[in-house]
Amino acid sequence: MSERAAPFYCPYCGDEDLRPSEQGHGAWECAACNRAFQLKFLGLLARGLKHSEAGGEPI
Repeated sequence: MSERAAPFYCPYCGDEDLRPSEQGHGAWECAACNRAFQLKFLGLLARGLKHSEAGGEPI
């Protein structure tokens, strides 16, 4: 098993200056916009991805 995955950028401002937060597992702080957020993996979808008939792009 690998170490925890880290986000590449802030979901609010897009900056890359992120640090793990002391708030707990999956919590991150953005130094650029001064926001804190938490990421959580919910699980895999049983149904998978559906593709449209025309272009093969996910719906």
